[in-house]
This record gives sequence, C-alpha cells and structure tokens, in this order.
Amino acid sequence: MVGRDRLTALVGEDDVAGYQRDGVGVLRGLFAGDWLDALRDGVERNLAEPGPYAGEHGEGQGRFFDDYCNWERIPEYRAFVYESPAAAVAAAVMQSPSAQFFHEHVLVKEPGTAKRTPWHQDAPYYCVDGRQTVSFWIPLDPVPRDVCPEFIAGSHRWGKLFYPRRFADDTDYAYDGGGFETIPSIDREREKYDIRSYELAPGDVILFHFSTVHGAPANPGAGRRRGFAPRWLGEDARFVERPGRTSPPYPGIGQKTGERLREDWFPVIWPPGEGD
Repeated sequence: MVGRDRLTALVGEDDVAGYQRDGVGVLRGLFAGDWLDALRDGVERNLAEPGPYAGEHGEGQGRFFDDYCNWERIPEYRAFVYESPAAAVAAAVMQSPSAQFFHEHVLVKEPGTAKRTPWHQDAPYYCVDGRQTVSFWIPLDPVPRDVCPEFIAGSHRWGKLFYPRRFADDTDYAYDGGGFETIPSIDREREKYDIRSYELAPGDVILFHFSTVHGAPANPGAGRRRGFAPRWLGEDARFVERPGRTSPPYPGIGQKTGERLREDWFPVIWPPGEGD
C-alpha cells in the first residue's frame, strides 16, 4: 500500500483542485509497469470468462464488451484494489479521509467497433449518492484523442440527475419519478459545452465524478481500446434507493436510503487497515 509521502508525489494540490472544480482530470503514467501488465492479464481473463452481468453492444460492427463486479473472482483485479495506489489517490482527489471500493467496470471496444457510448452520468445507475465519489478510467492500450471518452467539465455541479441510458439501444431506463430528466442532445450543440478528452498512453488515468456527464466515440481504427474503471466512494457516500433497477443491481443488499454502504460488500481500502 502506498505511503502518504509517496502519495504527494502521485497527486498534487493542482490535481485535486482541478478535479473538484471540473469533475474530471488526468494523471499521467500512474499505473504504468507491473500494474498495467496485471490489469491486461485480468481483462483477458475477463473476456475469456465473462461474469453474469457481461454485455455485448457491438451490433455486428466490431465488438463492444462490458462487464462489472468481477473483482473478487479475478485475482489481478483483487490485487489492484487492495495493493495499488488507487485507493490513496481516490481519497486524495475526493478530499475524503477514506476510500471505500464500490466496483470495477471493464469496457472493451475492439478494432472496427462502430457503436459509440451514449452521453450519460454514472450516478443515476448507482445505489449510492454523495459529493465524494470518483471513477478511474485506465487505458490498457494507446488511445488517440479521437477515440477517447469525452467528459463535460463542470457538469458534476449542474445539480441534475439524468435518466440512465441503455448502452445497447440508447434509450432511457424506465425510472418513474425521482426528479430525473432526459439528457440534452449534446452532440447537436457541442459548442455550448466544455468537452474534455485526451490522448492517452497505457497506464494513464482519467478521474471523473459519478455525476460528470460523459460518453465515448466509436473505435473505427485498427487499435484495441481496453479500459479498466474502478469506482470509489468517500466518507459522505450513502446508499440511495432508485426508482427502478440499478446497474450494478446488487440484489439482496438489504440497505435503506441514508445508510453507509456495508463494508462486507464494499471494503474500505484507505487508510490501510481501516476495514480490517
């Protein structure tokens, strides 16, 4: 587990301030080396042995695969969660004294995939609410800017919840009530928004808030686009009951709105020993 002195070298005050202001940022080379190799091995294992929530969204034009909640059965994912600097970095950018692991999400767009990922927020899919949240998107392959996920800076402060979108057909979830809105047609008025994307090297990481609006282009070129996305919760995160099925669904969680998420399902990783 990373020590506090090394944490300062990994994420600086400007990184934290930028994340808090924009709801998105990038750290270069954070997971290069052994962690990158391990995650690649884990994703290939995941592709060969999909979990119960795996989805295929390519529509016959390339392969767009996603899966989540496999970290306890895939050893490379589990080691990353407990042993990498990720939890410490998450706590720092969330400005939280602790980091609790929520789940991981793997998204793979193979060469020639025509399907884009629709604009959406992650928060409305989830059974959790809070200001202190962060997702990582870690590319395992070089990512040119034109196929990088896109993020609307500052959208985490809009104070809105948009209906979750189904990746398969870009339609809204059937949520009834709860103050949700249909997401704007962002691509028709891109000039209105501060849209951020990046040219990425393997092992870089994009940080983004659960309420930050984002989407992703197709992958029409010859390169793979494998992304590993661990999700983290801070001290103020609380369970919330959504007006419909969540994703991940977490059947049998047995919690009520306003409760902290149970640590036997969602371990506290930072500080070290906190969840022991």
